[in-house]
Amino acid sequence: DVVIRQIPRILGPGLNKAGKFPTAITHSDSLVQKIEEIKSTIKFQAKKTICLAVAIGNVNMSVDELAANINLSVNFLVSLLKKNWQNVRALYVKSTMGKPQRLY
Repeated sequence: DVVIRQIPRILGPGLNKAGKFPTAITHSDSLVQKIEEIKSTIKFQAKKTICLAVAIGNVNMSVDELAANINLSVNFLVSLLKKNWQNVRALYVKSTMGKPQRLY
């Protein structure tokens, strides 16, 4: 337990910059469930930029799942902004090699 508590303090800054911050898992946690939870988590890293890009799905997902992810992600992002929708100029959805489609 003592070593596990020191890992984020020692390795945290370097791993956090790389986006690979360690997650603690106890013996009672289900490993498969924890992995799925981490895989389905996205991080909004808005520093001083006016543009933000986030992955919201993959090709194995259905249209309904993608729509739900887009809806949930956009609403959560807007709730983090100070003036909510007044700070959003435009929203685009884009596949890896496709053209961007404007949503808002």
